[in-house]
Amino acid sequence: MALAPLAGKYAADLFALGLLNASLFAASILPLSTAYTVCEAFGWESSVNCKFEEAPQFYVLYSLMIALGAALVMFPSAPLIPIMYFSQVLNGVVLPVILFFMVRLINDPAVMGDQVNGRLSNFLTWCTVIILSILSIVTAFTAIW
Repeated sequence: MALAPLAGKYAADLFALGLLNASLFAASILPLSTAYTVCEAFGWESSVNCKFEEAPQFYVLYSLMIALGAALVMFPSAPLIPIMYFSQVLNGVVLPVILFFMVRLINDPAVMGDQVNGRLSNFLTWCTVIILSILSIVTAFTAIW
């Protein structure tokens, strides 16, 4: 209805096209970025420019994530809304851990060289991490209970 003044009778079609676009991007980009991240963490070759023989772990992981995601949706009795909801809760729970390690990483001179955070940046960064951690934990607890 919000698109009706802009798109008129095609508003529903425009909305459906937007949902399709978002779904296709999410279905391809999220597994791809996760495969990149996991392969980089283990020091494996990770690139869509590589052939399968050059980066087998990358392609197997990417394919498995797409197949598992598609298989989960195909179960007729799968509770998709709770699955999406609790996956976001899990993201909120993992966020403080990831932020902690990211801040430690950006303050490591061996990694960042001269570009490490200064005192003010570190103070603001740690305050932000603490606030986001508290909010994430509170949100996770309210979501579960």
